[in-house]
Amino acid sequence: MKPQSWVSPALAIAIATGMGCTSKSCPPCEAAKAQAAAAGHHASGKSDSNEYYALPGIDHGLLQSPVNILSHETEHGKHTIVYRGGDEAEVVRNLGTTVQLGFGRGITTEFDGHVYEFMQLHFHTPSEHLIDGITYPMEMHLVHSRPGPSADSPPAYLSISILVRMGEANRFLDEFLDAIPTKKGKSTQIHDVFLHDMFPSGFNFNNIHYYHYKGSLTTPPYTESVDWLVAKEVIEAGPAQIQRINLLEGNNARHVQALYRREIDE
Repeated sequence: MKPQSWVSPALAIAIATGMGCTSKSCPPCEAAKAQAAAAGHHASGKSDSNEYYALPGIDHGLLQSPVNILSHETEHGKHTIVYRGGDEAEVVRNLGTTVQLGFGRGITTEFDGHVYEFMQLHFHTPSEHLIDGITYPMEMHLVHSRPGPSADSPPAYLSISILVRMGEANRFLDEFLDAIPTKKGKSTQIHDVFLHDMFPSGFNFNNIHYYHYKGSLTTPPYTESVDWLVAKEVIEAGPAQIQRINLLEGNNARHVQALYRREIDE
């Protein structure tokens, strides 16, 4: 048994980054790096096998995603969310790095007075966002966008995250799992695949509660123009369903990033 004063390098760094440490001389971070180096890891936070899960870099800025959401540290916020249009998927794609569903035009979500067009839904296994340090086996991202403020500025994104735990088989996944192409880069037209089927019968999509924060895309180019809505309602999927998606896309979750004093509201 280790003494109670012992703190693992990864945990020390997670504590520092979770608190938004921005100092160049952060004692917890430096102590963790020293312990990591003594244990045979690189001082940069990289090991010979894997990077620390909770050790972020700053190569892409200070508004990066995903993050670890500490539920007891969130702020009170007030946002308006209105969903419009249908919810039927038209195509499923095996991109190699993820499984993606495409939807028809005209499906929009209005967030705080701005209208975003729903573009696609894709999967991450395991989850990218953590809630109180808990990783879920799967996460779905519903990606929306609208034009940026000027012609040379990036689009503004609204990304809705749905976390998935293991449990009963999910009807939404059953509607398209057999249609996913097994070869990378291939796509298949699908019918009768509806977003509302991911939730229990009778659940109102407009009643979802969210954590909100300003962040980035979690894949290159990591654009920092994303409003993230991470649903508090966690849905269920069968172990075999999650495993089937994971076998197609692999472990494709980006490591958590530091908050750098960003607020998370709900």
